Amino acid sequence: MRDGVTPRAGALLLAVLALQLGFIASYFGAFHEPTPHRIPVAVTAPAPALTELVDRLNSLPGAPLDARAVPSEESARRMIDRREVYGAFVVSAQDATDRLIIASGAGASVGQALVQIFTPLEDQQERAFTTEDAKPAQLGDARGLSGFHLALGWVVGGYLVAIAVSASKGSRPANPRRALVRLGSLLAYALLAGIGGALVSGAAFGAIDGHLGRLWWFGALLVFASGCCTMALQAAFGYVGTGLAVLLFVVLGCPSAGGAYPAPLLPPFWRAVGPWLPPGLGTEAIRGIVYFDSVGVGRSALILAGYALTGAVGTLVVARITRPRPVVIPPNRSLVPVSR
Repeated sequence: MRDGVTPRAGALLLAVLALQLGFIASYFGAFHEPTPHRIPVAVTAPAPALTELVDRLNSLPGAPLDARAVPSEESARRMIDRREVYGAFVVSAQDATDRLIIASGAGASVGQALVQIFTPLEDQQERAFTTEDAKPAQLGDARGLSGFHLALGWVVGGYLVAIAVSASKGSRPANPRRALVRLGSLLAYALLAGIGGALVSGAAFGAIDGHLGRLWWFGALLVFASGCCTMALQAAFGYVGTGLAVLLFVVLGCPSAGGAYPAPLLPPFWRAVGPWLPPGLGTEAIRGIVYFDSVGVGRSALILAGYALTGAVGTLVVARITRPRPVVIPPNRSLVPVSR
């Protein structure tokens, strides 16, 4: 066995197995039973019934809604535009037909969940409602998932290029100068990956049309932040750092990113970590750029800049600390053995 698999390789195999099982468990844990939890929704109705309606919606079993009273439909639409709510419920004062306003661009599954929640409530009151999509997904953006796919591609590219560099030259930079060269190469790669991803998703497939400039700079930031974080982990922990990067970006980051199921439909753990990990930050920012006039992009960019700065500084610090010391040859000693 030792001739074919060394103890170190055996330990790496066990680590890979743990990551693989963690990946499976994370996806099943996040997606096996999507349940609405306090979906923010604006509610407007004739004044005498508004407070009672909001209280009734907020007291539903399991707390699927976070209903917020607003004075008018215009106020509700502004809240949707500012991404404060996922939808709005407008009660008619003229007849028994109300309206549910959703925003598929923020995640089609949340709109479907709102329809499922309000349908039995309206049936109980012998009322009906029509559904209006205020932010419909673009024709090439099936179910609003293109933002997630693009963000995931950028994140994967960021940590893969860091892994590729470490595989060719060692996971730990030999000195700060080499670390700077790696970071500079990563920056150039990020700029190319940013424009490339924006062009492929838009010009090539028509999934995300327009917004080329904003998608370019944000994609470059997402790639650079993911790569810098991976480089720092590798510099500090060697090949174990690669596993930590996969744990953060894939095992935890992908299921919690809000792709197929946005945060209000995820279990508590994934709902909590998603908004702080690069895949979730990227997904929400891309949706904000494409459908909501860049609302929420600033927060994602600020956190990703923190990832990039921390990763770059960490890589340089570790490179300086672990820099090999020069070999000092004692006087009158020769490195060449002398035959006797």
